[in-house]
Amino acid sequence: MTLETHHAVDATPVDSTATTVAAPSAPAPGREHAIDALRGFALLGILMVNAGSFASTYFGAGVVDPAFARPVDQAVRWCVALLFETKFYLLFSLLFGYSFALQMDSAQRAGSAFVPRMLRRLVGLALLGLAHAWLLFAGDILVTYALLGLVLLVVRRVQPVTAVALAIGLLGATAAGWGLLAWLVAQMPPMDLPVAELHAKAQQAAQAYRASALDAIAQRGRDMAEGVWFVLVFVQGPCALAMFLLGLAAQRSGYLARLAQQPAQLVRWMACCLPIGAAGALLYASTQDGTRSVQQPEHVGLAGLAVDLATAPFLTFGYVALLLWLLQRGPAGRQLGAALAPAGRMALSNYLLQSLVGAVVFTAYGFALVGRVAPWQAVLGVLALYAAQLVQSRSWMAAHAHGPVEWLLRAFTLWRRPAWGPVHADGHRR
Repeated sequence: MTLETHHAVDATPVDSTATTVAAPSAPAPGREHAIDALRGFALLGILMVNAGSFASTYFGAGVVDPAFARPVDQAVRWCVALLFETKFYLLFSLLFGYSFALQMDSAQRAGSAFVPRMLRRLVGLALLGLAHAWLLFAGDILVTYALLGLVLLVVRRVQPVTAVALAIGLLGATAAGWGLLAWLVAQMPPMDLPVAELHAKAQQAAQAYRASALDAIAQRGRDMAEGVWFVLVFVQGPCALAMFLLGLAAQRSGYLARLAQQPAQLVRWMACCLPIGAAGALLYASTQDGTRSVQQPEHVGLAGLAVDLATAPFLTFGYVALLLWLLQRGPAGRQLGAALAPAGRMALSNYLLQSLVGAVVFTAYGFALVGRVAPWQAVLGVLALYAAQLVQSRSWMAAHAHGPVEWLLRAFTLWRRPAWGPVHADGHRR
């Protein structure tokens, strides 16, 4: 599977809008199939982390859910923290920056005005994100991407070397800031954690999510006001922007396209990045309260987060190198790419569908199972939903040019009705 020249003006990191073909196994003209596969792979990690937030209002609360405090529950949460948390939104962010650069190139070749079109796309993404956050999932990332996309639009002409330097600076400053906070907290006299208050807050949130659809919407608003915004501003925001810049540099320099064709280089990237990333992830997973039976000093968890913020990009890059290497492993690699790429081409639709399923399963929209599903059961549900999305995406993209939400976003961006049916290998629409 290769990284090919992409000729579609409107391909985006979560809205891949280039042409498709009637047969899922046939290569679509002009697509970067490995990028689609990476995006499809990222959907698994995003779903695995978000499912924990849907399933329990104790997610990120600082105390362990007493209903699921058994060793097996802690082990599952530990594995999710180790392998998935803080890694996969970085991968999506890297692909956002990469696709942003692709769109710039395509617009220039087509003689189209890039800035007005991108502004409309970012507005559309923000509107989708606001609806997503209020109606389905308070941990929405789309609004953050839309706002950071404005920053990327301002610095879009930055040279690759400068973009890399800025990204390293952002990642380093964010990790250092949390490290400094951990040190300051360690110097303070120990304070008793308000355990009873935290338990009461988590239980009240669970009751609101189970009560009614309106109560669930109101609770999402409280979640956003009381903590989600803080994580977005001081953790995900700067790290996502850094990965935007790295993705932009990777495309503008052509480095990722060259790297994807060099298995020996990919092995070297894995050998360098995976151990560093895994070591940081191991420390992070072992210092988070949800993975431990004994409460620990607050500065220990903060220090673990600081280390993770510094090393998580390495694990993300290691995942990228590993998947690109696997995609070149003959027939098995081609089959893997064929399974992942269609889901990646309609990643925005799949991301929103994941939240819709989560809202139906865990809130008053449907079964109201929040706080009643063990971590291992949530993981099995994630794997089942992801497998279903891979199958459905392959079927959908065989008959359509875009995912359903991608089609709506493209219509808003272009202010006209896009093609609905597929494009054959000869370039003619059905």
